[in-house]
Amino acid sequence: MPALRGVDMAGFRIRGDGTELVRAVPHPAVTIVVEFGERCFDIRDSAGRIHSSSLVRGLAGSSPAVRVDAVDCVQVRLSPLVAPAVLGFPLVELGGDIVGLADVWGRDAERLRERLGAAAGWQERFALVESMLRARVGDLSPDPEVARAWSRIVGTRGRFRVEELAGEIGWSRQRLWSRFGAQIGLTPKRAAKLVRFDHAVHRLVQGHAHALVAAESGYSDQPHLIREIREFTGAPPTSAAVEPWLTIDDRAWPSTMS
Repeated sequence: MPALRGVDMAGFRIRGDGTELVRAVPHPAVTIVVEFGERCFDIRDSAGRIHSSSLVRGLAGSSPAVRVDAVDCVQVRLSPLVAPAVLGFPLVELGGDIVGLADVWGRDAERLRERLGAAAGWQERFALVESMLRARVGDLSPDPEVARAWSRIVGTRGRFRVEELAGEIGWSRQRLWSRFGAQIGLTPKRAAKLVRFDHAVHRLVQGHAHALVAAESGYSDQPHLIREIREFTGAPPTSAAVEPWLTIDDRAWPSTMS
């Protein structure tokens, strides 16, 4: 059976010596977290509600703090081109917020959690999650033009002119803005900004100089890079580059969307 396209999975088991605070740094994907251990983390949504179990997070533009004691979970990254079909609703309804997985999948979320806890290992867990994703895939999908625009944004790492993008797909700028926002949940400009940030911050994690990253990632100058890193993470580049969820990406996600 072929793998689902636009879906990446990673398994996490973290046992610390105490509570740790980390940032949930944005990524150009919708994130599903299915936990199967004891209560292990706290994260607040935009309304101040605390989530401590399986959840869905939209294409976020900020880095909420996560209080972590211990983690046993499968984390899924869904391309926004496939996420609506899996979730069953347009991404504009989710925005960049966080919702409980049970609010989306109902009792299936708890049944999956129980099966993950009883599984013999990570490969079995990944197979269980993929089976659930396949079972929930519906007909909701973006327009071909919107899909092409998203692929173009990712392929250029967020470096493009909106006018050129609209021209490439044969739409007016206004139509692209409207349809893209309704189906992806972000404007093309914001999506490009998120993709560009993701590429740049991972370059910083790899140890590249700030000035080089700014020049090669499409920023006007180094202060521009620093402003956007702060906008997405709430921290200066030197702090963002050592965030745990960023520093393990090259090992946890051997292939990424960026």
